[in-house]
Amino acid sequence: MTSTVPAPVTRTAEGSALQAVLLDMDGTLVDTEGFWWDVEVEVFAALGHTLDDSWRHVVVGGPMSRSAGFLIEATGADVTVGELTVLLNEGFEDRITRALPLMPGAARLLAELTEHEVPAALVSASHRRIIDRVIASLGVEHFRLSVAGDEVAHTKPHPDPYLFAAAGLGVDPTRCAVVEDTATGVASAEAAGCLVVAVPSVAPIAPASRRTVVSSLEQVDLSFLRGLMPLN
Repeated sequence: MTSTVPAPVTRTAEGSALQAVLLDMDGTLVDTEGFWWDVEVEVFAALGHTLDDSWRHVVVGGPMSRSAGFLIEATGADVTVGELTVLLNEGFEDRITRALPLMPGAARLLAELTEHEVPAALVSASHRRIIDRVIASLGVEHFRLSVAGDEVAHTKPHPDPYLFAAAGLGVDPTRCAVVEDTATGVASAEAAGCLVVAVPSVAPIAPASRRTVVSSLEQVDLSFLRGLMPLN
């Protein structure tokens, strides 16, 4: 599945101001944030370095180039960002091939959005090769499009990924609900003008204007999302 922009889709349920739902992937729909850290630990161990567990909060949710750059600088490992990116992607692909656990409530939410014909997009800082594997498992029928971190000039926390997704769906970003699990993703969505539902996976996220924080995706359904969206 590619991020090719489809024909605009603007039809929504009568009486609802919600035009689309944009979903993060790692830690939001699939329980893989821990996978990334485990792979990073393994790769750096092979390079002769031990990662400090406190660094996990620094690298979570961000673009791979930022995470890789931080870990290289923190450890002094003799590896380039490009070389490390390949190693991390390969290690992560191996893990999700063996198992891809869903977050509680993810399958139900995707099925509900599809049943009610609410446009949905997957918006991730992960690379296309990873996204396509995950979408194949989640079900391609649930997503009108997807946006990968290596396909935009500036990935999260910049607004570009969510602005691109909204444009691709032909909707107003301020009428989109975004579901995210990290502060980096939340910052990206809010910079794009979207309403945000945060489901923290690793680090706490505080409530704010146009941001609702819940403890589990099981608390999120279509009625909940529509109720958060202002009608004016």
